[in-house]
Amino acid sequence: MNTAAAPTLHVIFGPSGAGKSTYGADLARRERAVAFSIDDWMARLFAQDMPQQPDFNWLMERVERCEAQIWSTAAAVMASGTPVVLDLGLLRRADRARVAEIAHACELPAQFHYLTAPKEVRRGRVLSRNQVQGEGFSFVLTPEMFDFSEGVFEPPEAEELAGCHQVESA
Repeated sequence: MNTAAAPTLHVIFGPSGAGKSTYGADLARRERAVAFSIDDWMARLFAQDMPQQPDFNWLMERVERCEAQIWSTAAAVMASGTPVVLDLGLLRRADRARVAEIAHACELPAQFHYLTAPKEVRRGRVLSRNQVQGEGFSFVLTPEMFDFSEGVFEPPEAEELAGCHQVESA
């Protein structure tokens, strides 16, 4: 009988520009975990095919495909005893609840990490990242895309924050 503790599923979420990618990479190094970032997958698999005019349905169809493959791969990684860091965006409460339900159903110990910063700090980071295109860069996030994601993001309520690791960056 295997008495080893199951590896932890670390789930990162927060608004655009909060530092999720950087935090996720650092966390993966500290925890000797494998990190999965939806931005990386989307950029590598679909950025070249993205329509000139933003198409939300086109985007969401591909996000769902990426998430399904990420979950499949992450499950195999965790079955080998290795922790996983998921950075899937998870802008809406329902998305985060769905991930929590999957983790619970699979009996995976999950630790949620909420990252945030003031809106103007995050906007500045995004604009800078667009210019520098260094570590953590996956694709250009236009000011319009930033504003759109601001309208979609649902900040966690007190109940969701209970047991959550919170990181406020300035």
